[in-house]
Amino acid sequence: MSSNLHPMLNVAVKAARAAGALINRAALDVEAVRVSVKQTNDFVTEVDKAAEAAIIETLLTAYPGHGILAEESGSEHGAKDSEFVWIIDPLDGTTNFIHGFPFYCVSIALAVRGKVEQAVVYDPNRNDIYSASKGRGSYVNDRRIRVGKRTRLQECLISTGFPYRPGDKLKPYLNMLGEVMSQCAGVRRPGAAALDLAHVAAGFTDGFFETGLHPWDVAAGSLLITEAGGLIGNFTGESDFIDHGECVAGNPRIYGQLVGTLGKYSKFAGAGDKASVRQALLGDAEAQAPSEGGEEAAPAAKPTLKAKRIKAGSAAVPEVEAAPVPDAPF
Repeated sequence: MSSNLHPMLNVAVKAARAAGALINRAALDVEAVRVSVKQTNDFVTEVDKAAEAAIIETLLTAYPGHGILAEESGSEHGAKDSEFVWIIDPLDGTTNFIHGFPFYCVSIALAVRGKVEQAVVYDPNRNDIYSASKGRGSYVNDRRIRVGKRTRLQECLISTGFPYRPGDKLKPYLNMLGEVMSQCAGVRRPGAAALDLAHVAAGFTDGFFETGLHPWDVAAGSLLITEAGGLIGNFTGESDFIDHGECVAGNPRIYGQLVGTLGKYSKFAGAGDKASVRQALLGDAEAQAPSEGGEEAAPAAKPTLKAKRIKAGSAAVPEVEAAPVPDAPF
């Protein structure tokens, strides 16, 4: 990392590397890691807790007057009323980690009066540090990064996260996923939102969307995106989204197209949009129900799966052809 980093970002990088060292050591014998279950499909390991403790110790040693918001310990550490709050996910992608699937990261952000000003996402598998300071750009290690240049959604690779907790609304998500899949070149689901956002900032993928997220999943990634020239917000396009539980990101053109597709699924959508989603879900249910004659009814048309003409900025995006495409190796 370059030596002219903001001093607070330097401390965050030091904390992320300390956590990454613990994670890498544990990954050598992942079978020996003790795992407990927070709720169905939601795991925490002794590694999450040790990594979080190492991060908090590093940050509070340097800045004892700062506040902490961390995934495993909440706000029990640090000052309660500070304008400076560190938002920490010590191991984003715990399920991947306990399976030995090499896609997980450490995420650390500093919010000042509620706005993220410093961000680090550390990928311990590739030893890559993604970092950003407000107004100074986004970097991976010492190299400046920018969001991708593609402007047509049908040429884009989009990443997402699947609902996995009991009570998550699977049906609307599958409709959302169907719409995006029908409009883009491919969808990926790597399994760690903070690293997904870093990859959008670096241009490895063109966009990202997910629901059910927490502030520690998206705080650092949000600054990486904006400092790399991208946009990030909730599904209706509001940029003040960190507590909203939903997130969409991409370069400005792709972001606009994704918001055009996903906006009606937002919990902040207007009543008309929400009604159209309910109607589409109802249509799906009726299509799958047997008809009165005992025979299966023909599947109803699914308007939610049709690509639409979407305006991104002022330029209209060409309508996507609805012609059949060969199966892609998703």
